[in-house]
Amino acid sequence: MANALIVIDMQNDFCPGGALAVAGGDEIVDPINAMMKDFDAVILTQDWHPANHTSFADNHTGAEPFTLTTMPYGPQVLWPRHCVQGTHGAAFHRDLNVDRADLILRKGFRKHVDSYSAFYENDHETPTGLSSYLGERQIGVLTFVGLAHDFCVAWSARDAAELGFEVRVIESATRAIDLDGSMEEARNDMRSAGVQLI
Repeated sequence: MANALIVIDMQNDFCPGGALAVAGGDEIVDPINAMMKDFDAVILTQDWHPANHTSFADNHTGAEPFTLTTMPYGPQVLWPRHCVQGTHGAAFHRDLNVDRADLILRKGFRKHVDSYSAFYENDHETPTGLSSYLGERQIGVLTFVGLAHDFCVAWSARDAAELGFEVRVIESATRAIDLDGSMEEARNDMRSAGVQLI
């Protein structure tokens, strides 16, 4: 069965100097590029928010970044404004080998729902289309890398496992936000879903 490397959100706003920087996020670009040759397919995800996205703290009067609110689909972290469509922050890191990508999947473009996972919006009902794409290409083994380990990587890996894919996460090629213990929680959730952490 074919395998794919799924590179999650290697974008300027998630790297040092960005609006929602993950410490050491830029350190994993070269290792990710080096891995690409070992896979049948390479898929890049790209956070792609409209400026009025409801997950941005500054779109809620008086709200502080990294606080929790409730959306119709459940709890939602309010984030600093990041990865706004068409901005430098939403662009891929300049050293990422974008030319190797078979598919670039944009997510988070619906104003009223955030999208951590590469497979579903955060309502866990609205699909992104990635599962169908992988099925049509007969890709059944998925390896996840990228940013951030404890949010978009973890949600994507967990959903992939629940959809029946064979899934692993190469932790040395991820970096975490680790918001109030979120990294350890994400690791436990992934293991419980059957994700192999390497």
